[in-house]
Amino acid sequence: MLTVNQLVEKFKFEVLAGHVGLDKVITEYSLKRPSAELAGYLEHLTPQRIQVYGRTELGLIQQFNDSVRRSKLAQVMIAEVPCVIVTRGLTIPLEFIELASERKIPLLTTPHTTTQLFYVLIRHLINNLAPSTAVQGVLVDVYGVGVLITGERGLGKSEAALELIKSGHLLVAADVVKVRRVDEERLLGTAPKKIRHLLEVRGLGVLDVTTLFGAGSVRDEKVINFMVHLEEWQQHEIYDRIVIDPPKTQEILGISVPEISIPVRPGRNLATLIEVSVIQNWNYRGQATHPFRDM
Repeated sequence: MLTVNQLVEKFKFEVLAGHVGLDKVITEYSLKRPSAELAGYLEHLTPQRIQVYGRTELGLIQQFNDSVRRSKLAQVMIAEVPCVIVTRGLTIPLEFIELASERKIPLLTTPHTTTQLFYVLIRHLINNLAPSTAVQGVLVDVYGVGVLITGERGLGKSEAALELIKSGHLLVAADVVKVRRVDEERLLGTAPKKIRHLLEVRGLGVLDVTTLFGAGSVRDEKVINFMVHLEEWQQHEIYDRIVIDPPKTQEILGISVPEISIPVRPGRNLATLIEVSVIQNWNYRGQATHPFRDM
């Protein structure tokens, strides 16, 4: 649960009015600039979102006379609004302060520009409010593609990741991958803080990847684009020699992610197979740029 007061403490906002509403709970990680709503287009008003007022919005408000200004603000500053943030430390009309006090809406101000505020605040809100889950596996950045490697314990996920790191790819998370749905199409993966940049390999123990390979061998988070599922080789199973169809998909938090399965047996170089599967999947999706050209 995230409250307005927690945001105030985190970002050092100044509270100008509506102090009694600081315990309001924030439920949306999107922000709202209500320019169109102030102009009268109220059908898209989303009162559950934090409202942000910059020079554009305050300039629009200043064009109205006193009575119209209050009525326009009253239409958008309704009780459901968790808080209002004014950027650049701009001068705030008196009607603004009065309505915030009357309707118990925290009115906050910051010296940051609107662009700066959106960047830092949305990132923080996503980290705290986006739907999330935990997946057993290893997440690596291979040619700029976020690859989530899954499979039963003992099949070589960590060993494959170690080989990929040695080849210049990047570790994001190992053992447990925290996955957040940041919008309608993207899943963002990261590692729990306690095991960030650590990789456990049987026989070697827990390895600190940054110590062994340098800070350039890891990244803190990555969008998940592709999944590779490792499965034990079955002696009597018939495996296709030529794969024609595009990968199947696996659903995480309501988003479908392309996935292939790789049977594991001694002598197979899993890291190379994963690299090739990434390139193959890239071609299936019709990407304009080949991953090798981005290296």
